[in-house]
Amino acid sequence: MLTRKELINTINNLAATRQSFVFIVDFKGEKGLVFLESEAHDDNLQYCIEQTHSLAAPQFDWQVEPIPYPVYEQKFNYVRQQIQQGNSFLVNLTQPTPIRTNLTPERIYTHAKARYKVWLKNEFIALSPETFVRINNGRISSYPMKGTIDANIPNAKELILNNAKEKAEHATIVDLIRNDLSMVAEQVEVTRYRYIDRLKTNQGELLQVSSEISGVLPTDYHQNLGDILFKLLPAGSISGAPKPKTVQIIETAEGYERGFYTGIFGKFDGTNLDSAVLIRFIELSDDKMTFKSGGGITSQSICMDEYNELIHKVYVPIY
Repeated sequence: MLTRKELINTINNLAATRQSFVFIVDFKGEKGLVFLESEAHDDNLQYCIEQTHSLAAPQFDWQVEPIPYPVYEQKFNYVRQQIQQGNSFLVNLTQPTPIRTNLTPERIYTHAKARYKVWLKNEFIALSPETFVRINNGRISSYPMKGTIDANIPNAKELILNNAKEKAEHATIVDLIRNDLSMVAEQVEVTRYRYIDRLKTNQGELLQVSSEISGVLPTDYHQNLGDILFKLLPAGSISGAPKPKTVQIIETAEGYERGFYTGIFGKFDGTNLDSAVLIRFIELSDDKMTFKSGGGITSQSICMDEYNELIHKVYVPIY
């Protein structure tokens, strides 16, 4: 396990020499791993980006034990108080949920369909639909996801796009990401705003609202790729705004360590980079599995709605 400084230096050196590698960094940006691509697929790490095939979905049991509502309500009220005091505009509040299933970690990873799949043995499985940043021919793009609704609800698309709370939350994150990218790139602009992705899960389909923000990196960015990535951490969509104070609020409110949950995973192929936010996340510990999920809290949030969203996100994309 590498420290923050070691991660930055390693990524800088490998990218400068155009070597292919993959990396995993925790939420706080304090620790992580870097593997040469030739060493990545082994007994300890499996990953897949934009898979082109999948196995038929098995029948399986899926039981969750969410945090009791009164306990969540206390955490929510603390976050809302901090927002009312002007210490944050948006806080991503998450909680762990123990799950019981007859699926092994191997079967979860093998059968799941996700844009980004990562399995770090004895640590976690992440089945993420969310891109952190992509770099293609010197152009860096970020795709924050903010806003989720059950696709089976009548007029779901119109409801999520016209919801005042969701509009405000999404606008805050887009502004935050635009400011983040402006620290490392020029000509930063919002190239797509609040478009809809449809996600399939073992519990049905969801609609997810995303945006695209892009900018142009310096021509020598390869030599500083590690510095660039760490300037953008933690990801805005899973922290909030403003970041430093909001991260303090998160640590107090949540009362648990996120670890690699909401950190990042990525691959540099020698020229371009693709990376993900580590969400749809199952922590592995002995024979136990714990799913971590949450959502953004604003001044307009309703506690029961946020609690239900946290539970609704405890799913695997196996269908």
